[in-house]
Amino acid sequence: LASLVFQLRAQNQVLKKGVVDEQANSASLKEQLKMKDQSLRKLQQEMDSLTFRNQQLAKRVELLQDELALSEARGKKNKKSVESSSQLSQEQKSVFNEDLQKKIEENERLHILFFEADEQHKRLEAELRSRLEVLETDAAQHQAVVDSLTKKYTETIEKLQNDKAKLEVKSQTLEREAKDCRLRTEECQQQLKNLQAALGSRLEESLCIINEKVPFNDTRSARYNALNVPLHNRRNQLKLRDLAGQALAFVQELVTALLNFHTYTEQKVQIFPIDSATDTISPLNQKFSQYLHENASYVRPLEEGMLHLFESITEDTVTVLETTVKLKAFSEHLASYLGFLRKILPYQLKSLEEECESSLCTAALRARNMELHRDMKRLTAVFEKLHTYVSLLALPSTRPEGLLRTNYNFVFTNIAASLHGFHDILKDISKHYSQKAALEQEVPTATQKLITTNDCILSSVAALTNGAGKMASFFSNNLDHFSTSLSYGPKGGAEFISPLSAECMLQYKKKAAAYVKSLKKPCADSVPYEEALANRRVLLSSTESREGLAQQVQQSLEKIAKLEQEKEHWMLEAQLAKIKLEKENQKLKNSLSGHLTETIQEHSVLPNTAEQKKETTEKSLREPIKSTSLVITSLSLTLRVPIRVTNCSAPDVESREDLIKTHYMARIAELTSHLQLADSKSVHFHAECRALAKRLSLAEKSKESLTEELKLASQNITRLQASKLFCHDELMTTKRSYEDQLSMMSDHLCSMNETLTKQREEIDTLKMTSK
Repeated sequence: LASLVFQLRAQNQVLKKGVVDEQANSASLKEQLKMKDQSLRKLQQEMDSLTFRNQQLAKRVELLQDELALSEARGKKNKKSVESSSQLSQEQKSVFNEDLQKKIEENERLHILFFEADEQHKRLEAELRSRLEVLETDAAQHQAVVDSLTKKYTETIEKLQNDKAKLEVKSQTLEREAKDCRLRTEECQQQLKNLQAALGSRLEESLCIINEKVPFNDTRSARYNALNVPLHNRRNQLKLRDLAGQALAFVQELVTALLNFHTYTEQKVQIFPIDSATDTISPLNQKFSQYLHENASYVRPLEEGMLHLFESITEDTVTVLETTVKLKAFSEHLASYLGFLRKILPYQLKSLEEECESSLCTAALRARNMELHRDMKRLTAVFEKLHTYVSLLALPSTRPEGLLRTNYNFVFTNIAASLHGFHDILKDISKHYSQKAALEQEVPTATQKLITTNDCILSSVAALTNGAGKMASFFSNNLDHFSTSLSYGPKGGAEFISPLSAECMLQYKKKAAAYVKSLKKPCADSVPYEEALANRRVLLSSTESREGLAQQVQQSLEKIAKLEQEKEHWMLEAQLAKIKLEKENQKLKNSLSGHLTETIQEHSVLPNTAEQKKETTEKSLREPIKSTSLVITSLSLTLRVPIRVTNCSAPDVESREDLIKTHYMARIAELTSHLQLADSKSVHFHAECRALAKRLSLAEKSKESLTEELKLASQNITRLQASKLFCHDELMTTKRSYEDQLSMMSDHLCSMNETLTKQREEIDTLKMTSK
């Protein structure tokens, strides 16, 4: 702080010295301005005297001109006088002309001097004004810098003083905290000792339990750790399946293009340079076409192997290089196709050489054939590279020690580079073959069959090029994903030990997934929270509450007991009625022997009565009896009809008894239903009354709470009004203080305006004096 104050004082002295120098310069400039003003005044006085002299001379010239006019007017009267006056006037004219000429020259010289002095004065005035403005701006800037520095220094001093006070307070608080920390550290050390002792005892216990209960730790051994199931990444598996699907589509496209290329090459060998339809081709081309005819048996398995590899990658499996067993089959199919390419390569090269030796082959066509000769060798070499790296990728699924996990990334990058090389070679083959086809069309023996075959070969090569480009870009874009996702293993272990351990791991994974699936249980449906809140009051006062249900259960039990008693009573009544019925039937049987003749006479009436009984029984069963009067009338009707037939036969008696029984049973059922309905209505009304009573009590409670809230709200309103008045008073006081500050600021502004007007007047006076 002392060094900062010393620096500020030194800078302040330098600034004061600069301000003093500038003030001395401005005083010297003001003196120079006064001297210039004095010289300007002298020149102005000379100018005024010259203008006065010029006016006198002008008046004298006018007088002379008037005298000349008078003399001319008098010249007519007297010639003599005219002649004498003419001589005098000529002499006077010559004198006047000489005098006038001198005055004009003197006037010109004075005008030139005046103009030069005026120009010099203006130039000096402009220079002085510019210098004055520069000095004023410099002075203002220096003054502003001085003011800002003084303000800054005062602010820094105040800030430093405040910081010093804060630091003193902070040092005191830190001292207190240090004391507290010392006490806490002592307590913590004591706690640490206690915890160390407790943890030591627990560690000994846990070590004893581990040694006694845990047989071994499988993560220490790589062989046992390889049997542990790694973390399953479903998204990674789906991504790998998607990538395998894209690779399958690209391989299918390549397989189709290769089939077309070999087939059309076979057609080309049989057409050019010698057409097999008109002449016999060479034994070399015959053997070459025979081998090319077998291309499907070598190319198709590539698609099948890739399809099996795609089907082996599912969502539930763990796809790594140790578990992709189908990659070995694809590698074998690729090896068989590579053997096919090696088998046809010498025949293809010899066929091109034989074509170059024919008489139809020109020099340009020979050059194109030699380029294709080199391209075919390169193509076979690229397939050998691809087979080498694919067979290396298939090693972990059969013999893991053949390829280390650290070399996976290297193999993938080399596969990507080989695919790009394959694409470049196919582009060269397409370019050279298109040039060759254009040259073959110019041969005089070229047929339409040859042209169409060349077009087909070019289209198949173009398809091969596009497919290879897509495959290369696809593999390069997903290179990081392949290298990371196909090389992970169990947690804590570096790799799988063998394919057998990987297979066991997959079996364990399936068992674990089945166990977890068996543990999962569907969650029961629950009421939404909003609906539960909405129905809370209804649930509190509903008829399904515990008390209402208990009362309903008690009432239903009492009714069941009463109904059981009534049932026993009616069963006894039914037994008595049955005994009476048997007695009546016995009496009827005895009385039947005396009335046989009546039965014969009225035999024809029985069917009608039977039909009537059936209709009445059906009506009684179908339609419920609505009133007691109807029941009485129906009973009288049903009793009247069989009274006539009582003495006829036993079946009529039984039908009559059944009819009465059914009628009474229907009536009893109807009355019981009415009774049950009335009981249920009464229970429902009772429950409704209880619910309404509960709702009323809840409403009263809510009313009491609302009245309390209303009282609190009114008290808060009164408090807010009091605080509002207090705030209004405070606002008025602050308003007054602000008005006082504004008045002070307005006075300050007025004083500043006055100083500005004074400065402007001084500037105007300086300008006037400079003028």
